[in-house]
Amino acid sequence: MSKTIKAFAPASIGNVSCGFDVLGLAVDNPGDVVEASFNNSNRVVVNNILGDRGLLPREADKNTAGVAVLAFLKHIHSSQGIDLVLHKNLPLGSGLGSSAASAVAAVVAVNKLMNEPLERKDLLPFVMEAELIACGAAHADNAAPSLLGGLILIRQNDPLDVINIPTPKDLVCVLVHPHIEIKTRDARQVLKPSISLKDGITQWANTAALVAGMMKSDYGLIGRSLVDVVAEPMRAPLIPNFYQIKSAALEAGALGCGISGSGPTLFALCQGIATARKVSVVMEKEFAAIHLASDVFLSSVNTLGAKIIGS
Repeated sequence: MSKTIKAFAPASIGNVSCGFDVLGLAVDNPGDVVEASFNNSNRVVVNNILGDRGLLPREADKNTAGVAVLAFLKHIHSSQGIDLVLHKNLPLGSGLGSSAASAVAAVVAVNKLMNEPLERKDLLPFVMEAELIACGAAHADNAAPSLLGGLILIRQNDPLDVINIPTPKDLVCVLVHPHIEIKTRDARQVLKPSISLKDGITQWANTAALVAGMMKSDYGLIGRSLVDVVAEPMRAPLIPNFYQIKSAALEAGALGCGISGSGPTLFALCQGIATARKVSVVMEKEFAAIHLASDVFLSSVNTLGAKIIGS
């Protein structure tokens, strides 16, 4: 009963510009860690949360990690008590899939603790249930890549249909997180309830072309396709100097630059680590020029997703 399993779940880039709510991309770092162990109470207990500045709920039925585990245990008809400890390495309201990462790490750890009654892909519905309480929408564009790795296309939520899209080997992700917070619920409220047919056609074409570019390792096509005419124009005003920073990233050689999920983190996709380093420097400098500190992460595409890191 004293056994502890520790799992890591990576951050993810939601939307990937044109794929609003249907595309997500996993990165190597940063990510959240959850420790899970058995208890004798027949309850799921969040014992501690480190790194959240006391902002996240400790009640299991209100915390994404707890909700995912509760849904998992209900599905396998188990009343086993579970203790959870969360290490929040992802900033809250960052656009990096923070709520999804906590839920993914928790359910992966508990599945391992219970001798893996379910396959990895079958854990996704429990993470989506957790996402519903976090931001009001049970979407999988962060949950699926964090759990499964790679670039994921969510064709349909009900019934769930997710597709892993191959990515070029030299594709490098730059993430720049300015020290401001944008809540997902607020970022969704600025969106229009409908779009024009013209914008819809543009968005669909870019999404299809981005998938084709990834599968063909056509970096030029990837760059031309990273254009969002639906969410980005509405959310850009929430991020100081967004268009100036995006322009600087493109001038430094980025294939494309956009808002990761609901923001405020910006992402840039680059061909090769040398270009990615150059792009990260100019993006960080642009934020610094307006007296806004930021955290910078460089990463290849994480093709494995969540992983067990200790027991």
